[in-house]
Amino acid sequence: MSQPRSRSLILIVVALVLGVLLAWAGSQHGWTLGGTADAPGIPGFALAVLVAFVVQWIVYIPAAIAQSDRYFDATGSATYIVVTILLFAFSPGLDPRNIILTILVVVWAGRLGSFLFARNRRSGTDDRFDEIKTSKLRFFSVWTVQGLWVSLTAAAAWISLASSNQASLNWTTWVGLAIWIIGFGFEVVADQQKRRFKADPANDGRFIQSGLWSVSRHPNYFGEILLWIGVLVIAAPALQGWQWIALLSPVFVVVLLTRVSGIPLLEEKAKRKWGDDPEYQAYRARTSVLIPLPPRGR
Repeated sequence: MSQPRSRSLILIVVALVLGVLLAWAGSQHGWTLGGTADAPGIPGFALAVLVAFVVQWIVYIPAAIAQSDRYFDATGSATYIVVTILLFAFSPGLDPRNIILTILVVVWAGRLGSFLFARNRRSGTDDRFDEIKTSKLRFFSVWTVQGLWVSLTAAAAWISLASSNQASLNWTTWVGLAIWIIGFGFEVVADQQKRRFKADPANDGRFIQSGLWSVSRHPNYFGEILLWIGVLVIAAPALQGWQWIALLSPVFVVVLLTRVSGIPLLEEKAKRKWGDDPEYQAYRARTSVLIPLPPRGR
């Protein structure tokens, strides 16, 4: 077996094992669906994680046949929306905290999904998948990992929605909401600034260094991290015992964006494109990688 296929198999197994562990831990102290006196029901959070994976596998089939990545990002976003709404619909009682969490996740996923879908329609393809989508096993592995990505990222909100502990609104709700609004604002404004910059023919072949991009090289990712911290703060009063596995939600987002697929890939791509450009070198030297800070040397 070739090395890429071996890595893909390992990736699939690791994603499934982590998904099972996450589902088990997050389901403690949670409500169940169905069940009888003789047979326990299905924990709500475990069902949410299962659905997140199954949706990816279903959409993978036509995507693999067509060797197309067009609906990859849209499927991820749709999974957030569908599973979050289903959890809210089946949760017992009308918890105001969970209403807020449902709205925040749906708004974020809807905005991001439409943005990524529109971007991919303009570009025609996502170069991350150029080599992967020709191999069914490797392509399947990234769809499986997306199931884990959705589950881990949304863990704090989903565990709260599936928790049997209904906590009333308090100061953590408003602090978390404020953090989420700031983060969401950063992400939306940064994405719009970059979209307008790239749409201007005068900027063809250039890099953006204005607006929020003048104080951070990745302000959209800063916003992404911040908003999931806000979700955790809102969800925290409903968590107990093993449900605190929800702490992995913002931690996972930080690791993913700063160490795996976000910043490292974009920084390397920028270096290949503008690494010899003195203007880009100066921009890198004075601008924070992630956290918005005043430009250095000014």
